[in-house]
Order: sequence, then structure tokens, then C-alpha cells
Amino acid sequence: MIMGKIWRALRAQLNKVANFFWTADPIAQMQYEYDSAVAQLKEGREGLEQYRALVERVTRQVAGDKQQVASLEARIKAYLQANDRDTAARFALELKKAKDELAENEGQLKMHEEAYNNNVAKVKHASGKLADVRNKISKYDAELKMSRAEAEMAKLANSFNFDVTTDFGQIEEVINDKISLNRAKARVAADLSSDGLADIQHEQAMEKAMGDQALREFEVQSGLVPPTPVAEATKDLGPATKDKETQTQT
Repeated sequence: MIMGKIWRALRAQLNKVANFFWTADPIAQMQYEYDSAVAQLKEGREGLEQYRALVERVTRQVAGDKQQVASLEARIKAYLQANDRDTAARFALELKKAKDELAENEGQLKMHEEAYNNNVAKVKHASGKLADVRNKISKYDAELKMSRAEAEMAKLANSFNFDVTTDFGQIEEVINDKISLNRAKARVAADLSSDGLADIQHEQAMEKAMGDQALREFEVQSGLVPPTPVAEATKDLGPATKDKETQTQT
């Protein structure tokens, strides 16, 4: 009794393991069953070929029996025409045996032909069923993979929440911080590039004024332009300079 319980418990566990592997990858299981059926069908086809060889052999026997019957009939007729009834009777007995053998072989041939045709029909039907199974395997494999992808996408859709409390939210915050830091570096570089720009511009203006003055002096010395009149120079000095000159004359 105890051994019976142990055996039943062991069978239950083995059945559990078998069901686990059976349902773990159903497509692989279907493919295995399909491959097994293809192997059996291949063996059946080889047997069918051997059986057809038997049918061909019986067909040759029937053909030979028919030739033998025709030959014996011709001999019997020939001996009857020659009034040799004893020899004709002997060949008539052989003809009877040949016809009995021909009838038996024709019966065997008919039986073998029917069996062969039935097996051919079964093999063709099984081949068609296997083609359907192969198509179903491809269909179920694609649908199973698609359903798994849809399930994963459904889980990811729930995970793609950019709240600050989630991993994606924290990653987004880190990315934004890096973007802000890069923009800050660019702004600082731009601000530093304008430092001292006013001094540079003032220096350039002074160099331009000094260049204009040197060019004016060169033109006067070269006689290209007349010198600046004194009155115009006095006028340019302004009121404060004129008052200083009057006090000096007094």
C-alpha cells in the first residue's frame, strides 16, 4: 500500500514535469510532432515503393501467364488440325493449369493494385495534412511571438512614466541638468568673449584718428592740400583761448 502511494506520487510529479516541458514551448512541441510525422510518412513512402515493386512483379507474372495460355492454345489448335488428339489433350491439360494460375495471379494483381492505390491515397492525404500542420505551425509561431511582443509593450507602456519618482523621471532630470550645464558653459564663454571689447574699440578709434592726422600732415608737406588757415585755427581754438591771448597782449 505504501509503495503504491509512493509510486502514484512519483507519477504525479513526473506528470507535472512533463506538463511543464509540454507547455514551456508549444511551438517546439508542434514542430517535434510534425517532424515525427514527416519521418513516419517517409518510412511509409519507402514501404509503398517496395509494395509497388511487388505489384510490378505480379504484373509481369500475369503477362507471362497470358503468353503461356496463348501459346498453349495455339499448339492445341495445331495438333487438332494434325489429328494428333493425344498430344493436343496433353497440352489441353497444361492449358487448364496455366489458366488456373493466370486467374489466381490476376486476382492477386487486382488485390495488390487496390491496396497500393489505397495506400497512395492515404499518403497523399497525410501529405496534405502535414502541409496544413506546417502552415499552422508558422501561423501560431507568428501569433505567439506577436502576442508576447504586445504583452511586453503593454508592460513597457506602464513603465514609460516620466514622473520624478520613477527611473525614467530621474533619468530625464539628469539629462535636463546636463543640458542646462552645457548651455551655461556656452553663455559664460560668450560673456567672457565680450570682456575688454570697449578698450579694443577705443584703441582702434585712436589709431584711426592718428592715421588721419599723419595723412593730413603728409598731404600738406607734399603740397597736395593747402595748409590750414590761422584764422580758421584761431576760430577752432574757442573763446577760452581768445581770452588768454588778450590778457597776454595787455
